[in-house]
Amino acid sequence: MDLLAAYAPWQLAAALAAAFGSAFVRGLTGFGMAILLVPILALALPPVEAVLLANFLSLFIGLSEVRRLVRGAERSAWRISLLVVLVTPLGLLALAATSDDLARFLIAMIALSAFFAILLPRRAGTEPGHLATGGVGVLSGLMTGYAGMPGPPVVPYYVGRAIPRETAKASMMLIFTIAAGAGLVSGAALGILAWRLPLLAALLFPAVFLGNWLGDRAAGQIGDALWRGVVGVILGGAALAALLRLL
Repeated sequence: MDLLAAYAPWQLAAALAAAFGSAFVRGLTGFGMAILLVPILALALPPVEAVLLANFLSLFIGLSEVRRLVRGAERSAWRISLLVVLVTPLGLLALAATSDDLARFLIAMIALSAFFAILLPRRAGTEPGHLATGGVGVLSGLMTGYAGMPGPPVVPYYVGRAIPRETAKASMMLIFTIAAGAGLVSGAALGILAWRLPLLAALLFPAVFLGNWLGDRAAGQIGDALWRGVVGVILGGAALAALLRLL
């Protein structure tokens, strides 16, 4: 427990509340954990620690349901994930070279970008071409490293298409799980991974597991149209909250 002495009680309480709430949203929508979690954690912790802690939690919860994700994901999820793995170190290097205040501002802007992207017109269910898919993978990798948020490019790619909800959720969750692993490996390789973070993540994980389970149960009670509406509201709320906290 001495490893956690670096954190004040209010920081731990904020991390616990954010972990539970963001995991509920993940279970409900298939995304949102990092988008909600990182801006809040970055106000209580150094941004690099906030990003890496979110990566630990995303990896833990993703591994707990990886069989379902592999079965349900679209093939494009694997191509995007490969690019995420390759590009994530570049985003993490940029984060390590950025001041804390600027990093918090840019992380909030990334959350805001996801909201505007989801407002774009809904597209056909056919898989986009290699250029569009590759662009999503590169942007997602950069955002994984810099903000712990692979979601802003990935969510519109899947939710904005007329594909089954479960396919969209499984594809997004699989990418986010692999992205979290890539972020942690990059952080360790670059020497910026604080080894107290796995302990803190392990202490927070029961709240994440419970929140995700409750969110998944709630998702079974709503239709696709309402689900897509909830996605937009959550993205907008996360972006607005991040901006208000900066102000």
